[in-house]
Amino acid sequence: MPFSYSSQLSAIVGFAERLQPQAVLDVGVGMGQYGFLLRMNLEHLNLFRIEGRTASQRPRSEWQKRIDGIEGYPGYFTPVHHYVYDRLLVGDALEQLATLPAASYDLVLAIDILEHFEKPAGRDFLRACERVSRGAVLVSTPKDFLEQHVEANPLEDHRSHWTQAELRECGFANFLIDPYSWIGISWQGHGVLPAHLLDRAVP
Repeated sequence: MPFSYSSQLSAIVGFAERLQPQAVLDVGVGMGQYGFLLRMNLEHLNLFRIEGRTASQRPRSEWQKRIDGIEGYPGYFTPVHHYVYDRLLVGDALEQLATLPAASYDLVLAIDILEHFEKPAGRDFLRACERVSRGAVLVSTPKDFLEQHVEANPLEDHRSHWTQAELRECGFANFLIDPYSWIGISWQGHGVLPAHLLDRAVP
């Protein structure tokens, strides 16, 4: 369903904090937990205006980070989504990615979505994520295949299982530590991936 392993939260959010992206795309937002956490941890104090003893929320027009999302099942949306995301695109992920300009995001997240594609479509999906990134693409997918069939929302069905070697073949050369998921990073920025971003990386 629209949740992911809690064990990977600190690794992924920590990577984003070190990267400090100005524009983020969250593909497959689900319940929106990454949008919420990144809005809090990247926008940080800019969410509030503090003057002496008075504190108030800043208007969205004063936010400094852009966080967009793509979701195929709008039934997941809550008021939280409409607060934390600047823009929500609804529909097939590949179709929506094709509408976005190339190199328009510093960080593209694809958290627990890859396993919902058949392998050929999954490779197309990863290339589409790389096309719209000018920095990092971070993908997570379970290390073990988990049988899942959701009649109410077939988008949640698990259709493939990916190994670390297969992700490397797709350009994801760096991995963050997590016991349950492969968390791979493909770097579309200039030069090599900066070493300080790999605080929790594995060979």
